[in-house]
Amino acid sequence: MSVPAPADRGPAPDAAAEHGLDNDPDAATSVETASEEEVEAIAAVAAVRNRYLDRELSWLRFNERVLELAEDDSLPLLERVRYLAIFTSNLDEFFMVRVAGLKRRIATGLAVRAASGMLPLEVLQAIWERAGDLSQRHASVLHEQLMPALREEGIELVRWGELDRDEQKTCKKLFKERIFPVLTPLAVDPAHPFPYISGLSLNLAVLVRNPKTGKEHFARVKVPPNFDRFVALGNARFVPLEDVIGAHLRRLFPGMDVLEVHTFRVTRNEDLEVEEDDAENLLAALEKELLRRRFGPPVRLEVEESIAPPVLELLVSELGISEDEVFRLPGPLDLRGLHSIADLPREDLKYPSFVPTTHPRLAEVESAAPVDVFKAIRRGDVLVHHPYDSFATSVQRFIEQAAADPHVLAIKQTLYRTSGDSPIIDALIDAAEAGKQVLVLVEIKARFDEQANIRWARKLEQAGCHVVYGLVGLKTHCKLAMVVRDEGEHQGGIRRYTHIGTGNYNPKTSRMYEDLGLLTTDETIGEDVAHLFNNLSGWSRKATYEELLVAPDSVRSGLIAQIRTEIEHHRAGLPARIRFKANSVVDEQVIDALYLASNAGVPVELLVRGICSLRPGVPGLSENITVRSVLGRFLEHSRVFSFDNGGEPVTWIGSADLMHRNLDRRVEVLVRLPAASSAEVRAMLDLAFSPDTEAWELSADGTWTRKPGRRHLQETLIQRQRHRR
Repeated sequence: MSVPAPADRGPAPDAAAEHGLDNDPDAATSVETASEEEVEAIAAVAAVRNRYLDRELSWLRFNERVLELAEDDSLPLLERVRYLAIFTSNLDEFFMVRVAGLKRRIATGLAVRAASGMLPLEVLQAIWERAGDLSQRHASVLHEQLMPALREEGIELVRWGELDRDEQKTCKKLFKERIFPVLTPLAVDPAHPFPYISGLSLNLAVLVRNPKTGKEHFARVKVPPNFDRFVALGNARFVPLEDVIGAHLRRLFPGMDVLEVHTFRVTRNEDLEVEEDDAENLLAALEKELLRRRFGPPVRLEVEESIAPPVLELLVSELGISEDEVFRLPGPLDLRGLHSIADLPREDLKYPSFVPTTHPRLAEVESAAPVDVFKAIRRGDVLVHHPYDSFATSVQRFIEQAAADPHVLAIKQTLYRTSGDSPIIDALIDAAEAGKQVLVLVEIKARFDEQANIRWARKLEQAGCHVVYGLVGLKTHCKLAMVVRDEGEHQGGIRRYTHIGTGNYNPKTSRMYEDLGLLTTDETIGEDVAHLFNNLSGWSRKATYEELLVAPDSVRSGLIAQIRTEIEHHRAGLPARIRFKANSVVDEQVIDALYLASNAGVPVELLVRGICSLRPGVPGLSENITVRSVLGRFLEHSRVFSFDNGGEPVTWIGSADLMHRNLDRRVEVLVRLPAASSAEVRAMLDLAFSPDTEAWELSADGTWTRKPGRRHLQETLIQRQRHRR
């Protein structure tokens, strides 16, 4: 199939520069080492003008796949309800970060044509149109599919007019005793300017009239966020909280006639911009920016479709947004609260229960005492696959035993996101209080977890841990833990135990996120990790490692070098194949390298959960590339980069997605897996890419098509886990 070319973008860039092949002497892809044939291949790829899909529109396609799960009547009903809530949260964050960032760049004149060839305003217009369509479809799924299905199961979401007399009395009592005391009506008149509307808050726009003067007034009432989104009426019936408030507004405006009540919701720019020139003041700067976040400019206004035009005009005018940014929807708004419905104790309407089990190498045998994790790792590397393998009895136990072990001298760990009651934090504090050297690299700029991470950083410091915040200008996103243990002269002396993973040290998300982690005593890996921690905490700038690829220095160049090696293997008639698993594939240099591999005849298989800017299946560009996506009860989160490598397979796992931010502005780590662990991961990829496994497949035009299969990746892995008990 052919892909139409967009409007001309000026002269073609230098092919080598476009591939990043002219500025990295360590990458095995520099022009100086390329043959004439290879240079021609590079130029041919660079000449294809619209070889990238737009990343923002690709993200919306991802959220559409989430919505398709809500529409799938073969899935348990309450799981479909949860997918509706997830869709809402996803779209909120997309507007808070991506749309807000795009608008900010346009306003400051910094926006340039996207890699897809689209102009910034074209992207923004396409986002508004596509997001609007998806939001309408989302509301339709709730009203036309899920609410009737819930009603058949005895679960009802009702509006105020559907309540019987006893239910209304119950709500009246709730309003009087609990809700009314926390409400604050804010009038708008010459003495009261239009109030600030906080981001993602649910609000009532109220129009009242003075019966004596006949004059009409506008007021805003914020729906308190610290109450249940849907009020339980008993007998599995629920009414939106704003309906309860709206029915009792006369108590807020005594002596006034309440004429109209309309629900609305504003989304604001909530991304952070922190100047990091002075690392010592990073915490203070971030705390100041967190306060500013609440006052970011609006980027979306959601209103119920029944809103009166004069009220909408007032909101649009006061908020300073365009008509395109108004989303008119059937109520209720803000369906994040559907999580509470999905949490109802109706196990017959949910996925079958699943409990992670201990990895066989770490399982107790004939004893009630936990396995000695250090002894188990000394016997051989352990590759854990969460949530199928328990995080609590593997990684968490590794840190907890290290904290309690008198032979452990030091613990070093990165923390990007963790839970509020994290046993990892408690173990690190215990280790420091026991006199061990504890270094914790806390990434306080983890988006939307900044405030929690500041609290934990200070708690760790107070306990005596050495807390650092990484390198100025870079987010530290890698997932590393290292334990230094003195095992005595007869046992080898000082030994390093390391964990390198693809996911956060978060016990809660480990039950929902699919991730991989390697526990090893490999000396080379241990030395690499030790050097990396020295880079992060001190002044060392070691940029090369034996078994690691580390961004921003070597992840991109290392992967491109391996891709080129795979091309050479294919030309030599040796086994050659490339298989990647990632959350996002956006980086143009890596994509172009994959196009080169495809043109050379190397099969390329990509498993991408979210964004993919690569166009598969385009003749002369990517006919040997297929892209699949798997969504389900667990969030596919691990990153895997696997190469057949001429018959000696190489597999890397780690924290890095193929995005500019990961490869250029973050500290990311990939580790080359030992042979046995590599084989385990490759077997998982065999299952994921099997034609018999259900997945979505990407077409060159950016559309995803769900392909049925006789098995689902996650359910198959659950069954395998159960059978190994």
